Amino acid sequence: MKRSLGIFFGLGALALSFAMTVSAQEQTKIKFTLDWKIQGVHAWFYWAHDKGYFKNQNLDVTIDQGDGSAAAVSRVMSGTYQAGVGDMNAIIQSSATRPTEAPVMVYMIYNHAPFALITKADSSIKSIKDLEGKTLGSPAGGAAFKLFTALAKKNGIDDKKVTWMNMAPNLQEQFLIRGQVDASAVFSATSYMNLVSQGIDPDKDIRWIFYNDNGLDLYSNGVLVSAKLLKEKPAAVKGLVSAINRAMKECIAQPDPCIENLAKNEPLINKEIEKRRLIYVLKSSVISPESSEIGLGDVKDARMARAISQIVDSYELSRTPTPAEVFDRSFLPPKAERLVKPSF
Repeated sequence: MKRSLGIFFGLGALALSFAMTVSAQEQTKIKFTLDWKIQGVHAWFYWAHDKGYFKNQNLDVTIDQGDGSAAAVSRVMSGTYQAGVGDMNAIIQSSATRPTEAPVMVYMIYNHAPFALITKADSSIKSIKDLEGKTLGSPAGGAAFKLFTALAKKNGIDDKKVTWMNMAPNLQEQFLIRGQVDASAVFSATSYMNLVSQGIDPDKDIRWIFYNDNGLDLYSNGVLVSAKLLKEKPAAVKGLVSAINRAMKECIAQPDPCIENLAKNEPLINKEIEKRRLIYVLKSSVISPESSEIGLGDVKDARMARAISQIVDSYELSRTPTPAEVFDRSFLPPKAERLVKPSF
């Protein structure tokens, strides 16, 4: 009897060990690239990671910092990363030229594109028409830099008469303030609070020229996945989107704990600045009349078609992708789970 019990418990332990091994083997590893250095607008990704939301979806997600939202698309296309947060307009360009390799966006975050040109309030640059003959600054991988060609063409500017100076992302505002460039192509989500942290009033001391106010009507950053992950691991994509959506809703409802958690991942951030940045971006780029209507993460196909047309025309691309090629809403949670009521 003792021997039988020993065999029984031994087999039970073996079965449990085997089940745990199989479960661990089934966990999908995902390398996830951010669009920029760690900021308040990335709080939900770390919240999803640290609260175990990715793990609950049987995902092992590693998050790395980025060097630009357009560069994030290239990172995923290269196969180095399986997913990330990057620029829809770079996806459109990639899909037009390399449709089988281009990543696909599965969750839109920035419903209103934060692309802008900034210059000093006393600058001679008062409109886009004043840019010819000037020196503009941007990190090499910045989406606003990549999209300037579309903006210039839309407004009849010869972009060959604009000189560009590339610099590290953390030096962009400093170059402008010191007069080393006449204007900078920026992501307002980043630059607005960077200016505040340097003692500059972004509303009084800086002139803002937004792309979407000057002929473009573009979407911007969202969660994208590689074509390979989309095809081979659709359940992992669905789990990734579900975890991020849950984390976003919680961070919108209660920003403070999410910023505190972010600081644990990057102790060098200024928590007050990053909370202000998070709320500024939510108000200006994430929560809009459109997102309030259709829910976080989704887009309107008619608007997406117009945005695609603008990008294709501006870059003289040989092929026009369909909205379904660049954005796949099939992984989104139900609309009721994507509606939010901000706490601010």
